[in-house]
Amino acid sequence: MLSSLKNAFKIKDIRKKILFTLLVLIVFRLGTYITVPGINAKALQSVASSGLVSILDTFSGGGLTNYSIFAMGVSPYITAQIVIQLLQMDIVPRFVEWSKQGDVGRRKLNQATRYLAIALAFVQSIGITAGFSALSSMKLVQNPSVTTYLSIGLILTGGTMLTTWMGDMITDRGLGNGISMIIFAGIIARTPTSVYKLYKNYFVDIASGDMWKSVLFVLGLVVLVLLIITFTTWVQQAERRVPMQYTRRVSGSPDSSYLPLKVNVAGVIPVIFASSFIATPQTILMAFQNTHSQDAWYQTMTNLFNMQTVDGAILYTVLIIVFTFFYAFVQVNPEKLSENLQKQGSYIPGVWPGHETQSYVSSLLMRLSTVGSLFLGFISLIPLLAQNLWDLDESIGLGGTSLLIVVGVAIETMRQVDGLMMKREYVGFIQGSPDDPQGPEPA
Repeated sequence: MLSSLKNAFKIKDIRKKILFTLLVLIVFRLGTYITVPGINAKALQSVASSGLVSILDTFSGGGLTNYSIFAMGVSPYITAQIVIQLLQMDIVPRFVEWSKQGDVGRRKLNQATRYLAIALAFVQSIGITAGFSALSSMKLVQNPSVTTYLSIGLILTGGTMLTTWMGDMITDRGLGNGISMIIFAGIIARTPTSVYKLYKNYFVDIASGDMWKSVLFVLGLVVLVLLIITFTTWVQQAERRVPMQYTRRVSGSPDSSYLPLKVNVAGVIPVIFASSFIATPQTILMAFQNTHSQDAWYQTMTNLFNMQTVDGAILYTVLIIVFTFFYAFVQVNPEKLSENLQKQGSYIPGVWPGHETQSYVSSLLMRLSTVGSLFLGFISLIPLLAQNLWDLDESIGLGGTSLLIVVGVAIETMRQVDGLMMKREYVGFIQGSPDDPQGPEPA
C-alpha cells in the first residue's frame, strides 16, 4: 500500500486528487471545532457515556464532541439514501421510473435525496439538542426558547448539507467515496483519544495490584485487533470469479475471461446504513425524554434502538444482514448485467443468455451475500456483546463497526488508486512513451 501511494504521488493527476481529498478533509476537521452559537459544549461530558453520543460522533467525523456546526455529520443524508432506495422497490412508481432513466433519473433521485436529507437533518438536530439538554446535568442550550432551537436546527442542517457537498466534491474530484471518506477521517482522528482512554482505564491501574491482568488484557486486545484486521482485509478482497466466454472474439484478446464478484459485494455500506438507521430513532426519541420517559412504549423503543443493550445489538446485526442483501442487488443489478453481457456477445458457460443468466447471477448474489452478511454481522456483533458481558468501554463495543469502515474504505481507495495508475499505463502505451509522445511510426 505504501509503495502504491509513493508511486501515485509521482503522477500529477493522481497527486492532485490525493491533495484535493486531503484539503477537503482538513477543512472539514477544522469545521468540527466551530461550536454552534448558544451551546455549552462542556455539558456533553455529562452524557458522554450515552451510546448515541459515540454513534453520532462517528458519523459526524468527530463533530459532535464540540457540538460543532458539523455535529449531525452525514447521518441524515445516509438515512435519506436508505429511504429513497427502499422507495424505488416498486413502492413509488415515479422513483421506479427515474431509476430506469440513466443519468437524468439519477440526478432526479439525488435531488429528492437531498430534499429529504434537509428535512431529516432539521428534525434530528432539534430532537438531539432537546434530548441532550434534558439529559445533561449542565445547561447545553444557554438560552432555551423556540427561536433558539430553530436557529440551532437551521445551523446544524446547513452543516449537514455542507458536509454532504464536501463529500460530493471528494467523489467527483478526489479519491474514494466522499461520504465514506469523511466518516473514515473522523474515525482516524478519534483513534488517539480512544487508545489513550483504553490505556488510562486498563493499563495504568498499577496501584490496585492488577497490573499483570491489565497488561494481559491490553496485549490480548492488540492481538485480537490484528487478527480481526487481517481477517477483514482477507474477506473484503476475496472474490468469486465467474468464467465468461465471448461469441465475437476480438483480435489480440482471449476468447475466455471471468467476471469478478466480491464475496462481500456490498462492502461497508450495510454497516453505515444500519448504524444510521439505529441512530435516527434514538435522536427522535430524545425529544420525548421529558414527557414520556416513564411510558412503557418509550422504554421499549429506547431499549430496542440502543446498541449498548442485547436487544439493540441483535437488531443492529439483523439490519446489517438485511442491508447486505439489499445493497448487493443495488450494486450488481442481475437484470442489467444480463442485458449488458448479451449486448457484448458474452455468456456464462452452461447458462443460456437472458433470463437464465439473470437467475444464475441472482442466486450467486444470494449465496455471496449470505457469507458477506454473516461476516459483517459477526465482526460488528462480537465487540458489542463483549462490551455488554464484561462491562467494557463503549469505544470497544463500537470498535467492530469502526474497524469495518476503516478497512473497507482503505481497500476501496487503494483499489481506485491502482485502477487510475493502470489506466494511465494503458493510455501511455497507446499514445507512446514520454520520450516518444507521438507513438510508434506506422508501418
